Amino acid sequence: MVDTLPMFPLNTVLFPGVSVPLTVFEDRYRALVHHLLRVEDPAARLFGTVGIREGYEVGDHGAQSLYRVGVRMQLTEVEANPDGTFEIVAVGQERIQLDRLETSGPFPAGHVTERPDPETEVPEQILERARAAFTAYRAALSDIRGDPYAGALPRDPTYLSWTLAAVAPLPMPERQSLLEADDAALRLAMVTDLLRAELRAMNVIPSLPATEVARTRWSPN
Repeated sequence: MVDTLPMFPLNTVLFPGVSVPLTVFEDRYRALVHHLLRVEDPAARLFGTVGIREGYEVGDHGAQSLYRVGVRMQLTEVEANPDGTFEIVAVGQERIQLDRLETSGPFPAGHVTERPDPETEVPEQILERARAAFTAYRAALSDIRGDPYAGALPRDPTYLSWTLAAVAPLPMPERQSLLEADDAALRLAMVTDLLRAELRAMNVIPSLPATEVARTRWSPN
């Protein structure tokens, strides 16, 4: 299904099922928030996000080289600041593919198609390995800085794959690879290998991971 969505390119990669706070200060994205607030049904306050491969969140749209696979987001919370900026919270829904970006309006708009995760059986062995790798990583990081994830992990394999992808300490290209993975089984196998590699590095030189998704307040401007 082809759809048109307001677009919020970011210098990060987001995932379905993950809630993220955003600070909105640039004019075009403030206009996007105003547009969404005029939508009467809160469930229909939707926008898309894709990662910026090159360029900057602020400034000319033409300075950006964007990834094509991203996420449809729902605006769930909005707090207006006295200076006209916003603090918002959005939650990821399903994957989308950006086919074309229009920048002539007050905010970017994208022609997108849905790219849902296929419903496939995930072998129990893959689930066990992923949970074990994250449990070990969680314990190691807790000794350095604190628990990287609050609460119990999802039981559903697809949402487990998205959750581990979101909290894994990875640079942007690897995060994008996880977002584009064909299904939950492949994504869990990939993130297990990446977490094990991070653990090996921490055992040699204890250090903080490259990205702390759960603790970062993203600015999408």
